[in-house]
Amino acid sequence: MAKSILRKIAIFPVLVYQYTISPLFPSSCRFTPTCSQYTKEAILKHGVFRGGWMGIKRIARCHPWGGHGHDPVP
Repeated sequence: MAKSILRKIAIFPVLVYQYTISPLFPSSCRFTPTCSQYTKEAILKHGVFRGGWMGIKRIARCHPWGGHGHDPVP
């Protein structure tokens, strides 16, 4: 039960971003799923710490000289 509460708390900032900030800007993500969706899925699948770290690494790769294409959560 505590794990699910912690995951919901960790996902909340991602949801706030997805519903408030993201719609204000044109879509420019180089990957599918988007970095925010990837982070949300990684936290749900792998937990707050590992999933959060995976999300941070994914966001760090999202730049003009980084990769692109389909990159699902492992």
